[in-house]
Amino acid sequence: MTNKEEQFGEKLWGGRFTENMSSSLKKLNFSIDIDKRMYREDIEGSIAYSESLLDAKLLTTDEYKSIIEGLKKVQFEWDNDEFEIKSEDEDIHTANERRLTEIIGTVARKMHVGRSRNDQTTTNTKMWLRKSINSILIIITEIIQMLVTRSEKEIEILMPGYTHLQRAQPVRWSHWLLSHTWSLKNDYDKLLQMKQNLNVCPLGSGALAGNLLGIDREKLALKLEFDSASSNSMHSVGDRDYVAEFLFWASLTSIHLSKIAEDVIIYSSEEFGFIKLSDSFSTGSSLMPQKRNPDSMELLRGKSGTILGKCFGFMVTLKGTPSTYNKDLQEDKEALFSTFDIFLEMLRTANEALRTLKVNKNKCGDSLNYNMLATDIAYYLVKKGIPFRDAHNIVGKIVTYAEKNIIAIQNLPLQQLQIFSSAFTTDVKNIWNFENSVEQYKTEGGTSLTAVRGQIEELKNWLKNCV
Repeated sequence: MTNKEEQFGEKLWGGRFTENMSSSLKKLNFSIDIDKRMYREDIEGSIAYSESLLDAKLLTTDEYKSIIEGLKKVQFEWDNDEFEIKSEDEDIHTANERRLTEIIGTVARKMHVGRSRNDQTTTNTKMWLRKSINSILIIITEIIQMLVTRSEKEIEILMPGYTHLQRAQPVRWSHWLLSHTWSLKNDYDKLLQMKQNLNVCPLGSGALAGNLLGIDREKLALKLEFDSASSNSMHSVGDRDYVAEFLFWASLTSIHLSKIAEDVIIYSSEEFGFIKLSDSFSTGSSLMPQKRNPDSMELLRGKSGTILGKCFGFMVTLKGTPSTYNKDLQEDKEALFSTFDIFLEMLRTANEALRTLKVNKNKCGDSLNYNMLATDIAYYLVKKGIPFRDAHNIVGKIVTYAEKNIIAIQNLPLQQLQIFSSAFTTDVKNIWNFENSVEQYKTEGGTSLTAVRGQIEELKNWLKNCV
């Protein structure tokens, strides 16, 4: 073999080149440091494809056995951190094939016939994402279970509910917990559907035109636990919608985590004091000894922006590409892997931080004030036959009068209330009870004991069917 053959001919694509790749392009082009984490998927796909080549009589039984045994040795090296990456290893596909050739010789060169890295890489990525989604589904289930358990245990606690960060109406602490639980439940359902949608096998599409070797693609898909084979080879090799969908899903779900974090940051401040984060999820100040900072929650809030940036960046990459495979698509794995890694740590942090935080029942109750029952007064008047818009206007005037005269609204005498509306009678005193207030909301989705317990039971039944 000539020196030029040694330099160019050993690459999967090197036969027609007469000059070395520039060092700067090599740094941009080589992806082995990123995609090596798909070594299992690459080997699994190669084993299944080799079986398809055997079925198509493109490999002898002995050649097939040699390839399979060699691939198992390659995987053993990866599993045990013994695989040596060499300078010519452009990506995980070339690295595995190079090492297989070293182990079993030239028969390894037959393994790639009819296959392109274009269909190989997207197949590997789908297999990796499918498996990784399971890890996320499991921990989301754990968070939901934990929140449901807390909601059931702490259902008696009342707290102010807020809109515009202003005290609005009394609600149950559990109702607040479950509001975030339902977001995560919806996120779980969307991710499960996404996993089903991506489970279409691109392998056997070749570079873009398909496979001419008689490969049974449906059988190949089933070997790799896909539901079906893709229907159009050009679409298959260029499709990264499933990556974009995961990045968007992670962005939206991380925003939900950020919303939880923002509430916890506010509620754990001394001004509120509703909750206290565990020391293990708080930090101090290098200057001020008294500080307990909710850094775990602030990091959840901050990392959600990082994940959103990964999604936006990859979407811009996709916008600039024509159809079929282009090397721009190699950027999918950096965005995908880093998003997955960040997001998984966010979930783990959220799970343990929310599990260990303490709620201050007395502080929550003390923060309730009777102005929050203004809506209840309006409903009181509605039940007396006054149209709601009129009742709303009457109560607004009562609130303004109480504020102007520095009188707590619950201390206004009946005679004063009757100046605003003759509908007020002695039974108005029954309004001034926060427990009675929340118990009015018995319809599905409300904050009464019955309604909250209904949410808890619904989520418990849903959890029984989760992974």
